[in-house]
Amino acid sequence: MKNKSITAFHVIGIEARTTNENAQSAQDIGALWQRLMGENLIPQIPNKTDGAILSIYTDYESDYANPYTVVLGCRVSSLDEVPEGMVGRSFAGGEYDHRIAKGNLTQGVVYQAWVDIWGTELDRAYTADFEVYGENAQNREDAEVEIFVALR
Repeated sequence: MKNKSITAFHVIGIEARTTNENAQSAQDIGALWQRLMGENLIPQIPNKTDGAILSIYTDYESDYANPYTVVLGCRVSSLDEVPEGMVGRSFAGGEYDHRIAKGNLTQGVVYQAWVDIWGTELDRAYTADFEVYGENAQNREDAEVEIFVALR
């Protein structure tokens, strides 16, 4: 893990409000992924800057134990064309703790990375944390997913 500076960026995708209480986020985030892939929404996102899918956690009520919003989508160069049924969001960027979750996506490697993060003493900003599912995440059994945690 190391710190990384991220510039402001825009995302178009879909979103849901959830909480980590009673494993509700696993159901809600799973359903969001099912919708993103099942409805073939990625090709419908205009002005993508790359092929990576971002899973962004934002609008925290206070911290990870309370309600927050999940946005699944792609980085875009502009929010001028947001397809119906999708959202366009801007994120300010800033300083982030950067780490990589490596392993089998179907066995919860990314969730386990978050459990580790929740147990650390990071000075979190709770603005917008995110995962990047890029080229190295295509093989579900041997994936590398970048995780960025916003710092104060």
